Amino acid sequence: MQQQREPSASESYFWPSVWAIGLHVLVFGMLFVSFAFTPELPPAKPIVQATLYQLKSKSQATTQTNQKIAGEAKKSAARQTEVEQMEQKKIEQEAVKAAEQKKEEAAQKAEEAKKADEAKKADEAKKADEAKKADDAKKAAEAKKAEEKQLADIAKKKAEEEAKKAAEEEAKKAAAEEAKKKIVEDAKKKAAEDAKKKAEAEEAKKKVAEEAKKKAAADAAKKKAQDAARKSAEDKKAQALADLLSDTPQRQQALADEQGDEVAGSFDDLIRARAAEGWARPPSARKGMTVVLQIGMLPDGTVTSVSVAKSSGDGPFDASAVAAVKNIGRLTEMQGMKPSDFAPYRSFKMTFTPEDLAL
Repeated sequence: MQQQREPSASESYFWPSVWAIGLHVLVFGMLFVSFAFTPELPPAKPIVQATLYQLKSKSQATTQTNQKIAGEAKKSAARQTEVEQMEQKKIEQEAVKAAEQKKEEAAQKAEEAKKADEAKKADEAKKADEAKKADDAKKAAEAKKAEEKQLADIAKKKAEEEAKKAAEEEAKKAAAEEAKKKIVEDAKKKAAEDAKKKAEAEEAKKKVAEEAKKKAAADAAKKKAQDAARKSAEDKKAQALADLLSDTPQRQQALADEQGDEVAGSFDDLIRARAAEGWARPPSARKGMTVVLQIGMLPDGTVTSVSVAKSSGDGPFDASAVAAVKNIGRLTEMQGMKPSDFAPYRSFKMTFTPEDLAL
């Protein structure tokens, strides 16, 4: 249904203005017609205007006559005025009647226009309702078509899924058969490999036994050689001690210096070995680095101070070497040394490399 347009302000006042102007024109026209068709009245009697002068000389009869004439004149003028007023009132009543008739005609036309508009609106509403019904029917048909298509798609999808499921079952069955064959083949291969490994293990076992025998023989020979070397060294030390006790003072001093150098070299190796035990190698440590440490000790072998005398150029490696020497704590092997032998270890320098600390 089309929405009815609201009239503007100018349109709202147009028709009432037209009707008002028309009504005034009609009133003036009727007045004109009324005057044109008014019957001619008999000529009015002349109004005698008289001025009464009371004369002392006139008689009472004359006075009464004059008063009577004046009264008749006044009555005639009053009748004329009444007639004119009645005519005017008649004209006004006819104008009002005509205006009311015109108003009734306008109201009737307005009612007819209103009925026509209502009929038009009803017709438009009917058409809109019919269009809506047609649209609803179209939508219902489309919905039904979509539902049928959806059902068809579901059926198609179900058929495809069943076909896919059947194909998967066939594939699983074939895969199971293939797996079964492979298991049998793998079992055969495994049996052959186990047999081969068993033979290789037997061969390796024999080889290990032979190598163990060879190593045992080599270890025995090495131990025998070490025992012989140790015995020879002990014999040399005993001989040197005997020579020291029996020889001249100059000979004894030379032998003592030589033994002191040997003792110093052995303690240097001991310090390096103990430091290596507590050394934590930093990632930056590289072969060829050298750091010189200043070490202080007490006669009982306690390490009192460690500092860098000459850096390797790598801070982490220097710090790790210092920490490794501090971790020694005390060397009990140095207890009982002669003051003269210990004197060099009260404050001394030692050189360390990553190779020295990675024993």
